[in-house]
Amino acid sequence: MRELTRAEEEVMQILWKLNKGFVKDIIELLPEPKPAYNTVSTIVRILETKGFVGHNAYGKTHEYYPLISKTDYTRFYFKNFLKGYFGGSFAGLVSFFAKEEDVDLKELEELLKNVPKEDSDEDSSNA
Repeated sequence: MRELTRAEEEVMQILWKLNKGFVKDIIELLPEPKPAYNTVSTIVRILETKGFVGHNAYGKTHEYYPLISKTDYTRFYFKNFLKGYFGGSFAGLVSFFAKEEDVDLKELEELLKNVPKEDSDEDSSNA
């Protein structure tokens, strides 16, 4: 998987929301000023080449749909972000934001209480 450009990500955000759609549907949800039809069509074809988007053909018209889930891309993007800016250290990320946002220990502990315990749930169900 490769990181998306800003324009590609904007189109993907719309396709994730729609689940499937035509270029005109994507344009409809883009903010003003609306890009040209050919511009959006080119971006969608690039996304298809990158393996993010598939299509169903209806004559000359194509209906596009995501091949990569938003969750999978978010996970990929975040791991790259973490690696690139914090040496892969989640503790480094948390420390950075704690300092930048002046988060105190009590707030951090409260945040940690609200983190889902997916790994421990999986471990207990496999036992």
